[in-house]
Amino acid sequence: MSCELDVVRGRPCDLPGCAVSTYPSLSCVRRAPVQAVDEGRVVRAFGLDVHRDFCEVAIAEGGGIRSAGQIATRVPSLELFAQSLATSDVVALEATTGADKIVSLLQAHGIEVVVANTRKLKSITEAKAKTDRLDARTLARLLVCGLLDEVWTPDERTRTLRRLTNRRERIVRARTRAKNEAHGVLARNLCDRPPVTDAFGKAGRRWLAQLELPVDERLTLDGCLRQVDFLDIEVAALDREIAKHALAWPELLRLMSVPGVNVQTAAAFMASVGDIRRFSTPRKLVSYLGLDPRVRQSGAGRAHHGRISKAGASEARHMLGEAAWKVTLTPGPLRAFFQRVRARRGTQIAATATARKLVVLFWHLLSREQDYAFARPAMTRNKIRALELLAGAPSQKGRKGIAGGKSKAVFDAERELSRQAETAYRRLVSDWTASGPNNAAGGAGATPGRASQKPSKGKAARQASSPNTCASLRQSPTPTTTLAKDAPPVQTT
Repeated sequence: MSCELDVVRGRPCDLPGCAVSTYPSLSCVRRAPVQAVDEGRVVRAFGLDVHRDFCEVAIAEGGGIRSAGQIATRVPSLELFAQSLATSDVVALEATTGADKIVSLLQAHGIEVVVANTRKLKSITEAKAKTDRLDARTLARLLVCGLLDEVWTPDERTRTLRRLTNRRERIVRARTRAKNEAHGVLARNLCDRPPVTDAFGKAGRRWLAQLELPVDERLTLDGCLRQVDFLDIEVAALDREIAKHALAWPELLRLMSVPGVNVQTAAAFMASVGDIRRFSTPRKLVSYLGLDPRVRQSGAGRAHHGRISKAGASEARHMLGEAAWKVTLTPGPLRAFFQRVRARRGTQIAATATARKLVVLFWHLLSREQDYAFARPAMTRNKIRALELLAGAPSQKGRKGIAGGKSKAVFDAERELSRQAETAYRRLVSDWTASGPNNAAGGAGATPGRASQKPSKGKAARQASSPNTCASLRQSPTPTTTLAKDAPPVQTT
């Protein structure tokens, strides 16, 4: 056998067509015979309980469930397993380490694969009797009954970007820990604060080298500096690879048209979300990223809104929070929105609300395949040019027209247009609050004693593509999508 290294010793595999060799318990399978069909589909479901070295297999067919032995968690064995299945078979497995590779191997043979949400598998996690065979049978049984909560399986491009962004975040956290440890050395020895902004830059390192420290503290400080240098190289390598992926991903570049959104924020968002068509409404996308508040309400009692749910990918939520603080430094409707919420609820809640607003804005940009209406073209071109240089493009210093020119007059003119858009947004909200419904000042759900019974669609102030468009919107008592004849479409945020 060519897969002797992938031998799993245990119960013999009883799948139809199992290979017969010198290893009677070898869990390798070949092409299985076609089973009876019902309305064009084979009534057969497989449950895989995945481990580091083997997968426990269970089959549900003909109204019964039976165990089918084990197969090695290796590529050759999984290839043989996929060849033994019919194209109408369905395989279920839990979301765990290595699940992505198993899914790609099975899907390459035209097999439908369902990845189960482990957080909702209470019949497995809370079972009194929990073994590998029982877990595999439970997966097969839930799959047949249609009670298995499925997790979306990203494509290879999204999986690659997700691995890059996750690794970058872990390395950045490790670098931060090393820097904090270095600052701890200074605090323990009652040293003055660094006289420079960056204690780990050239001037800061010269100052650190002149400090008089005990031998053990000097070893700790020098070790932290070496860690920072090494991790800087790792982050730079990841940034180059992320830049290459970003330049080949139009949707990611579209998100960068929003001022304050860099490639790291856009990459973390796309890596977590993938195909935007999976979400029919922006509210579902907000819930997927965990930026929706928890709500508790029963009977005639009032609704209690708590903190955000924090479900989904923490990396994307963290980057969106960082971007929310960044957009507040740039003139535009987003900064006006942040300041409006901050006046009522405080700074921290305003930052979280701005992050949520960014998610809604991203959904509309990607769904409509449009760039941000209040984008600053020169700034966006500079972002893209910086990505090209980071990805290895040759420098073209001195050539006119590259990156749209870095003329101060151009940047000042675009900044002035952003200020006008911000002013138009403030006027729009002010007029709508004065002439809109009674609870417009308090926002959705402000009715005392109960939650709002009306959908929030159309309540949020809309961003038009120019200040003139915002002025036309102020003529109506409530924000609508009615624009002038030649005005471009509205982007709802």
